[in-house]
Amino acid sequence: MAGMAALQGAMASLSVSAPGVASTSSFWGNRLATYSAPQPGIRFMVKTCPIEMRLKRWERKKCKPNSLPVLHKMHVRIGDTVQVIAGREKGKVGEVTRLFKHNSTVIVKDLNLKSKHKKGTDDEPGEIVMIEGPIHSSNVMLYSKEKSVASRVGHKFLEDGTKVRYLIKTGEVIDSVENWVKVFKDGKSE
Repeated sequence: MAGMAALQGAMASLSVSAPGVASTSSFWGNRLATYSAPQPGIRFMVKTCPIEMRLKRWERKKCKPNSLPVLHKMHVRIGDTVQVIAGREKGKVGEVTRLFKHNSTVIVKDLNLKSKHKKGTDDEPGEIVMIEGPIHSSNVMLYSKEKSVASRVGHKFLEDGTKVRYLIKTGEVIDSVENWVKVFKDGKSE
């Protein structure tokens, strides 16, 4: 109790002064540095450094100056058939259902399954649900169902001037009107 009263008395005697006004002492008894305005005619060069965004407690992502995350270009899109080339699910083939461009990860249907424990409510009991976990986009390659081969992606222009993606090994064009109609009809685009 006595220690708390002494601390409250010390805090009450501490005064905070406005910038530009010299202060005589600080909380520890040492002299505080005073704020001085820059002299006229001297310009300061302000360097802009990339702002970091907090998505989760343990991961930091670079942001633009307007606080939006930096989005990375990816070689896969929603609806593409891909083969996993690294990790626990290596060699398996699936379809991309979601993209996360801020950290270059994809979710492939029925691959990289994780167990999620859902808490029960008054109406429903708790349960363990299997959900798809994200896979980094560098660990997947586009896959040709006809030739059963994984390939890197290339870009070319067709005769009508549209830019499309194609598989380098097989020459198969990936982007087609039918694929995009199917993707947007399902409503899974983000």
